Amino acid sequence: MIRTYSELIKLPTFEERLKYLMVKGKVGAETFGFDRWLNQHFYNTEEWKRIRREVIIRDRGLDLGVDGYDIYGSIIIHHMNPILVRDIVERSDHLLKPEYLISTSFNTHQVIHYNNEEMLKNGNTYRIATLIERLPNDTSPWKKIGG
Repeated sequence: MIRTYSELIKLPTFEERLKYLMVKGKVGAETFGFDRWLNQHFYNTEEWKRIRREVIIRDRGLDLGVDGYDIYGSIIIHHMNPILVRDIVERSDHLLKPEYLISTSFNTHQVIHYNNEEMLKNGNTYRIATLIERLPNDTSPWKKIGG
């Protein structure tokens, strides 16, 4: 099955999009092995950095592009279809087309690849519901707050 952004955005909820993207890999499973240098080199190219910026802007910094799931911290650009050495060598369509890429948080990316359901239990779907109200001197434990 080839996963695409056009299909993904038809799914309205975070959970539906996550399920669509799950690859059910195993922790420690070899991906690039001795050729890992190849994908590390690729992720440092200007070509990748340009596409990465484009995808982040398109997704508005939202986890899986879902409103209310802002990413606070590093944004990972996920290849919806796992890439292989030949994809990098041959510059396949899946490598650099935004149609095959989506913005994710680190935790979401881990769940997509390793099916770690523990990360989703107890309502932990990476949504930050409310912000903590900051008060004067609340970071100074020796100062009395409010007077």
